[in-house]
Amino acid sequence: MPPQSVSPDFVDTVAFKADPGWIHFTPPWVSAAQVTVPAGQAFFPKTIPIIIADDDPVSREIISTAVSKWGFRTILTRDGHEAMAAIRAEQGPVLAILDWMMPGMDGLQVCQRVREAGRLAHIILLTARGGEENLIEGFRAGADDYLVKPFRADELHARILVGLRVMTLQETLVDRVKALEAAASEIASLKLHIPV
Repeated sequence: MPPQSVSPDFVDTVAFKADPGWIHFTPPWVSAAQVTVPAGQAFFPKTIPIIIADDDPVSREIISTAVSKWGFRTILTRDGHEAMAAIRAEQGPVLAILDWMMPGMDGLQVCQRVREAGRLAHIILLTARGGEENLIEGFRAGADDYLVKPFRADELHARILVGLRVMTLQETLVDRVKALEAAASEIASLKLHIPV
């Protein structure tokens, strides 16, 4: 895919990550070489692949064209089995746009398997089923968001941006927890060396 320009609207939605109000602190026992760039700054959401799974080639192409136009890298799949293979193949987090009704493995089954595997993935479930019971069933299966067909392209774009923000915050939280665990370990080892 050729490089796409980043729209100013998109940049404004992720600007919170570089908030100058954040106080960066490096404990004295951590060398400058060990300090990494905060996850929110190193992790740019447009690098997350968007997996599109729909058995209807027209719907798949329409969604792919829109998502590619917004500057995202897309991976197209025709059914749930291909979607699962694509999700497994990616090393980092993914955003998946899944049609509910697909041959073989449907969107709900993909949601359930992704959650069972513990993968960091934001799943938007697409369906013509707009009933409240369907919405509840989709969320219980593991979907993070739900979009009823037909939908507007700008609504899909907004939901993708929300998913990317959520995953960015999850990555930041994971990095912070790791940093706190490392600091706690360092403090515990220092206690062994300091006479009381």
